[in-house]
Amino acid sequence: MNHDTANRGPRPVATAGRAPAPRGGADAGATGTPMTDGDSVFEASSFGTGPELVAGGQRVARRRRALVLMALLGCLGVFVLARWLAATPYLDSQWTATARGELLVHTSVHPVLARMGGQALQALTGPDGQHMAVNATLLQRSPRWQVSDALRLQLIEQNRVLSAALATGQVRLRFAGGEEVLAAATARGYAGLGWLFWMLCAAALVLYLVGCVVALARPQLHNLLFLVMTFCQAGNLVAIATETLPGLGAPAGLLVLDLPLRLALDACTGAAIVHAFALYPLRLPWAPRLALVVWPGALLWAGAVAAGWLQAAWWWSQGLILALGLLAGWVAQQSYAKEPNPFALAMKRFAITSVATGILMSAAVAFSARLPGLAHGVAVGASVTWYLFLGSLLALVPFLAGSRRVLREFALLAGISTVATSLDLLFVSLFSVGPFLSLVVAVSVAALLYGGARTFILRQVLGSNMLPTERIFDHLYRSARALQSHPERHPLLLAQLLRDLFDPLKLQRVSRVPSRTRVVRGGAALVVPVTPVATLDGSAARGDAPPPHALMLRFAQRGQRLFTAQDARLAERLIEQLRRAVAYDQAVERGRSEERLRIAQDLHDDIGARLLTLMYQSPTPEMEDYIRHTLQDLKTLTRGLAAPEQALSHAAGEWKADLTQRLAAARAELVWSFTIDHDLRLSVVQWSALTRILRELVSNALYHGHATRVEVALDLAGSRLRLRVTDDGLGRQPEAWAHGLGLGGVRKRVKALAGRVTWSEAPGRGISCQVEVPEFDTAPHNPRT
Repeated sequence: MNHDTANRGPRPVATAGRAPAPRGGADAGATGTPMTDGDSVFEASSFGTGPELVAGGQRVARRRRALVLMALLGCLGVFVLARWLAATPYLDSQWTATARGELLVHTSVHPVLARMGGQALQALTGPDGQHMAVNATLLQRSPRWQVSDALRLQLIEQNRVLSAALATGQVRLRFAGGEEVLAAATARGYAGLGWLFWMLCAAALVLYLVGCVVALARPQLHNLLFLVMTFCQAGNLVAIATETLPGLGAPAGLLVLDLPLRLALDACTGAAIVHAFALYPLRLPWAPRLALVVWPGALLWAGAVAAGWLQAAWWWSQGLILALGLLAGWVAQQSYAKEPNPFALAMKRFAITSVATGILMSAAVAFSARLPGLAHGVAVGASVTWYLFLGSLLALVPFLAGSRRVLREFALLAGISTVATSLDLLFVSLFSVGPFLSLVVAVSVAALLYGGARTFILRQVLGSNMLPTERIFDHLYRSARALQSHPERHPLLLAQLLRDLFDPLKLQRVSRVPSRTRVVRGGAALVVPVTPVATLDGSAARGDAPPPHALMLRFAQRGQRLFTAQDARLAERLIEQLRRAVAYDQAVERGRSEERLRIAQDLHDDIGARLLTLMYQSPTPEMEDYIRHTLQDLKTLTRGLAAPEQALSHAAGEWKADLTQRLAAARAELVWSFTIDHDLRLSVVQWSALTRILRELVSNALYHGHATRVEVALDLAGSRLRLRVTDDGLGRQPEAWAHGLGLGGVRKRVKALAGRVTWSEAPGRGISCQVEVPEFDTAPHNPRT
C-alpha cells in the first residue's frame, strides 16, 4: 500500500456537512457524537470506551458489585463441582490401553490390583451380579468425541455399571485367565482430582469473567451474545476437566448428559458468533432474519443429533460446528464489504483460522478412531487443545486494540498446539509411525510454523503494519517545514501527516477534545487532540487562533487493521516532535529578526550618519545627488530589514519610487504597471528577494544594455505572482549569456521563492525577463538556502 502523497496533494479534513460518505453511511459531524454510519454499532463499547462515554460513579459501583457477585458465583460453582467429584468413589489406579483395545493394569495403590499389574481386565461384576465385558473404551470419558455410535453406547453402559459397582464400596474384577479380585473403592478427595482438572477450571473461570466484564461494561445485545459464547466455552472447559480425572470411576450421569449438553454448548456458541457478527461492528439489515434462522436451526440440529434421530452423530456434530464457522466468516465478509471495518476483517480471519484448525483436528480424530490404543488420548488431547484455542481467541477479542501481547502470544501458541496435536495423531494413524517419532515430527513442524511464520500470522490475523522509519521521518520533516512557514495551517498539516502515516479510511473533526491521544471504539478510531501552535506574533496566545478540537481517524490503512496503543504513542511523539521543530524554527527566526533589527539600526546610525556628512561636504552637485540617492537606498534597505512583514502594495510603492529615482538619474524612462486582486503581507525573505531581483534586472538594463526605457509589470492573481521587466537596450541572445554573480543571484532568489525565471529577446530590441511564482502565498518564508 503506497503512503506517498507527493502527487496526491493535501486532502481536506472531513467536517460536519462535508464529510465524504462511505459505503456504510455518513459520519457524525463536529459535535463529537458517536459515529453510527447508518446501522453501524461500532461505537465506544466495552471493547474500547470513548471520550464521549463516561459512566457515572453510581453506575460503575453497581457494575463492580455485580462483577464481584458473578465472580463469587463462578468460584462457588467450581467449588460445588469439585466437592461433588471429590466425594465420588473410584479405583485409585493407572491403566493403559493396548493396540488391540485391551485394558491393562499399570500401577495401583491397592495391593490386589498392584499384584495384577500388566494383566488385561476382561469383565467386571455389577451390583446385580451380572458380568459385563470391558475393554479400553472404559478409559474414555467423552461421548461427545467418540466417532462410532456403537462405541459411544458401549462407553456409557460400561461406565454406568462401574459407577453402580463403586457405589457399593467394592468392585469384583475378572482378569485374563479367569482370575477374579475384589477391589475396594475409596472417595476420590480433592487430591484425586488431578492438576489438569484445576488448570482447566481456572481457564474456564477466567473466560467466564472476561464475558462478564464485557457484558457489564456495556450491556448491549452483541456484548450479551459474547457473554453467551464465553459461558458456553467455559462450560465446555469444565466438562473437559471432569474427563481428565485419574483412575477408574466417574459419575454415570455426566456421561449420559455429555453428548446433548456439549453439543448444545457448541451449537449456542456457533449461533451466537453468527448473530454477533451480523450485529457488530455493523448492524446488517438482515440480521434479525438471520438470527431467526440460525438459532432454531442450530438448536434443532443439535437436538436431532442428541436424540439419536441422525446416525453418525459425531459427523453431524462436527458438520454443524464447521458450518456455523463458515457462516460466521461469510457474515463477517459481508459486514466488511458494506463498511471496511478492520474489526470485521479480524473476525473474518479468526473464523477462517478456527474453521481450518477445526477441520485439521476433526481429521485427526476421525483417522485415530481406528486405533483403540489411542482413543482415550485422542478424546482428551483433541478436545483440550481445541477448546483452549477457541477460548483463547474469545479472550483475545476485547483486547485486539490494546498492547496485550501475552494474550496474543497465548492465542497463537494455543493454535500452534492444536496444529501440533492434530499432526501427531494424523502421523500415528495414517503412517503407522511410533508415538515418539510422530510427536517429534509434529512438534518440529509446529515450532517451525511458530518461529518462521509468527510475524506473518499476526499480521494476517491482527492486521498489524507500520511505515518504515525513513518514511515516517520524511513525512515529519515535510510537515515541519510547511508548518514553520504557515503556522496557521497547523490543523490541515497535522491532518495530512496523520493521513500519510495511518492512511485512514476516513478522518473527521470532532469538538470533544481528550487530554491525550486515545484509541477508541475497539481500535476502529484514533482520536488526536489538536491545539493551536503559537506564532511569532503571538496570535495563539491572544486567542486569534481557531479553538482546540480533535481529529478522529477511522479504520487504519483503508480498513485493513485496527489502531493500537502503539499507534497512539507514535501519534503523540510525532506531534511533540512537530511542535519542537516549529518551536526551534521560531526561535531561530526570532534570533534572525533581532539580528536584522540590530543591523538595520547600526546601518542607520553609523553608515547613514557618515553618508549624510559626506553629502553636506560634497564638492559637486553630481556627487551630492549620488550620495542622496545612496541614502535613499539605505533607508529602503533598513526599513525592509526592520519590518518583519509589510503589505505588497506598500512595498510596490517603495519599489516604484526607488526605480523612478534611479532611472531619472540615468535619464531613462520607467513604465510601471501594478495589478493585484488582493493584498497580502510579505515576509522579510519575500520582500528582500523581490527587491534585489528588481534592482539587479534594472541595473543590467541600464549599465549593460544602455536602455532608455524600462517597463516593469507586477501582477498577483490568486496565488500566482508574475514579474516582467522589459528594456529597449542593446542586449540580444540571452541563451548565450554567461550567468555571473548578478544573473546567478536572480536565479537563486527566484528558486528560493519556488518560482522560475526566463530571459528572452523583446520584440524589436532589448531583453525581456519573466519571473513567475505559482504559489506565492505559500512560498517559503524562511528557506535555509
